[in-house]
Parts: sequence; C-alpha cells; structure tokens
Amino acid sequence: MSRCIVVVPTYNEAENLPLLVPAVLSQDPRVEVLVVDDDSPDGTGKCADDLALESPRVHVLHRAAKQGLGPAYRAGIARALDLGAECVVQMDADFSHPPAMLTPMLDAIGDYDVVSGSRYLEGITVVNWPIERILISYFGNAYVRRVTGLRITDTTGGFRCVRREMLERIGIERVAANGYAFQIELNYRLARAGARIKEIPFFFTDRRRGTSKLSWRIGFEALWSALRLRVADALGLL
Repeated sequence: MSRCIVVVPTYNEAENLPLLVPAVLSQDPRVEVLVVDDDSPDGTGKCADDLALESPRVHVLHRAAKQGLGPAYRAGIARALDLGAECVVQMDADFSHPPAMLTPMLDAIGDYDVVSGSRYLEGITVVNWPIERILISYFGNAYVRRVTGLRITDTTGGFRCVRREMLERIGIERVAANGYAFQIELNYRLARAGARIKEIPFFFTDRRRGTSKLSWRIGFEALWSALRLRVADALGLL
C-alpha cells in the first residue's frame, strides 16, 4: 500500500494531538493523518491546523459540533477516500492505540482486506483499566460474537486498517451506528461482505491525558446493536 491515511476523531484532545501526530508520521513514510475535530472548545482544531501547516501529510476536517464517534468516522473515512487513500486506519487520539503498530498493520494488509488490532487475541492485553471494565468489555465481546456470529476476538475495538476496495464495497455511509456500536456494525458489514480479516495482538493502554468519552449509555447501545444487526440482516434490511 503506497498511501495510507490514519483517521483520528478528536474532541478536547489538545493535550494529546501535538504528541500523537508526529509519533504517527514517524512510523512509516506511507502514512498520512486526517484529524476530524468536532469543534473542540479546548483548541484541538487550531492545534490540528497548526500541525497541517507544518506537514503536507496532515489533513484536517472541521465539523460544526460534537456529533459522536460514528458520524466522525463516517465523515473522516469518506474524506480519506476522496483524498486518494488506498487503505484507511482508525485510531484513537489518546495513545491507547500505539503508533508503533502501524507498520505491522501496513505490512499485513497486503495479504488481507482488514487488519484489526485485538485486545483479546492473546489473553487480555489491556493496561490501566479497572477490573470491572475489563470484565464488562470481555464478556460484552463474547455476547456480540454469540449474537452476530463474528469470528474475531475484539468486536468493539476501534484500531483497524481497511483496504479502500472493502470500504467502497460496504459503503461507509451505510454504517449507521454510533459509539462502540459503530465498531460492531462496521465489523459485521465487513465480514458479511466477505472481507479477509486478520487480527494482531496489541497492548491497549488507557489514556493518561484528557477525559474518556465512554458512558454506560454508549455501552448499552453497543450490546443492543448486535441484536439489531442480526434481526435487520434476517429481514433483508441491511
């Protein structure tokens, strides 16, 4: 893959972004970054613009208001494809997805349609989470696998590289869910479209700077989405 764009949704990530973007760019010359900012009040958008002035490999998409993770990724992935990306990586802005994993992902994508980082491929590789959150995530993933039939270990993870052809085949605008539910629906649609998926293990480290956007409501929406997907698929509504 000669051109890969890493899509990074942001909301109040002014502490992390000036550190993350150079770290991402330093990993591989094939990599560019697209920051999708939801009008962050802490100046993240301005920070992204400054980084774009420093490097032609940095792009910025400003959105008018905080609209959630799903809409940010739909807009960001669509823009990345417009920019000519041959593959697109989803990555969090808080270093929970290690930039050092980008080169192994890009090396593997030549033989697969999707390369996903997994927190559960080799045991549980999560750092700095309380035990109750680990258990909820682990058993939540088991539930999603059971309901959807997905044959991957990390159904709610958001660290993946996808070939352009697969994104065009499923139509990213059709992935309607938000939050973790977005990741589940994207995985489901990719698998349903026949994607060759490879998982690689990585250590997920919870954020050290900034505030988590996770909520119980987002978690429940994710679990409900698994059942909704299977029902919609059975009725021919996907």
